[in-house]
Amino acid sequence: MKKMGLLPKLILAIIIGVLIGKTGMELPVRLLATFSGIFGNFLGFVIPLLIIGFVAPGIGDLGKGAGKLLGITAGIAYLSTVFAGTLAFVVNSAVLPKLITEGALDLSEGGGRTASALFTIDMPPVMGVMTALLIAFTIGLGMASIEGNALKNVMNEFLAIIEKVVKGIVIPLLPFHIAGIFAGMAYSGEAEMVMSTFFKVFIVILLLHFTMLTLQYFIAGALTGTSPIRLIKNMVPAYLTAIGTQSSAATIPVTLNQTLKNGVKPGIAEFSVPLCATIHLSGSTITLTSCAMAVMLLTGMGYTFAGMFGFIMMLGVTMVAAPGVPGGAVVAALGLLASMLGFNEAMLGLMMALYMAQDSLGTACNVTGDGAIAILVNKVSGNKLEVKEEAGII
Repeated sequence: MKKMGLLPKLILAIIIGVLIGKTGMELPVRLLATFSGIFGNFLGFVIPLLIIGFVAPGIGDLGKGAGKLLGITAGIAYLSTVFAGTLAFVVNSAVLPKLITEGALDLSEGGGRTASALFTIDMPPVMGVMTALLIAFTIGLGMASIEGNALKNVMNEFLAIIEKVVKGIVIPLLPFHIAGIFAGMAYSGEAEMVMSTFFKVFIVILLLHFTMLTLQYFIAGALTGTSPIRLIKNMVPAYLTAIGTQSSAATIPVTLNQTLKNGVKPGIAEFSVPLCATIHLSGSTITLTSCAMAVMLLTGMGYTFAGMFGFIMMLGVTMVAAPGVPGGAVVAALGLLASMLGFNEAMLGLMMALYMAQDSLGTACNVTGDGAIAILVNKVSGNKLEVKEEAGII
């Protein structure tokens, strides 16, 4: 089990949860519901700490950039992330109502599951989500503007603790949480409907990823007078590597190498690629927006462009520095899902399961898009491309 990747574990957890729920035995379902309840309460407690741990050091580290170049890169990356989320909203608004029966799933507090938890343990958070965001922004901007390193060192160590919490507690226990959620849905006869629905949603997400990458490289190719097909072909190794690592940060060496083959000046590539691995999350934003809208339709919540656009804009900031941890984007987004979209613990758990199931594809879209942003920054900086053909890529 320790050697299994997260995706196989999640798939196994879903299967086991469904099988347990289908047996109709109440006690096993209630035991899993008890664990899910405790785990969900722990997530509620740790979410404000996750926000401070991820966001503050990420914003603070931006102060180490190279002035104008930093602003250009960060601006293009943020616009790309927001555009990706907006594209996902427009497409999903037209497509998802045809794939999903609105209000078909009851994940309200006390609803949906006929087998309740044996007991609960209250874990109140130390602060609200918005308070945590404000603290993170204030500390991060402060660290970026001052010369001292003492607070930066403290926040970097706090980030290391938060990463250990995610890697050592949240991620390992997540499959059990997911098993509990799907056991409850299977017990109430809803599991098959949810899985069949989200298989269709994943197809839509994958098509959106490819559409976004095509747009990014056609824009980059048009502005530089270079074939976008050649540019995309050169980035295929980075895409495939990201699928394996599930981490934008871990894919940086390959992304950097392929970006250089696309003719980006070494100094520009060495600055923009690591930075974009932290701040550019177009693929993750597409996935989070799509999955959130699907869950909201399933549970009959409904959505508006104004509400979702605010959520998308906040995602571009809140997920800063999260890509270093597999699944970090959805973990960092939990607070926004709860505070801005009104998700409860069961809905957050379902969101984590759905996101983690395709995390590698979202990461691959992120890092491949980083290469397009590097090309745009290279163009704005007045440099020309000298594209090399990637051998062995058809």
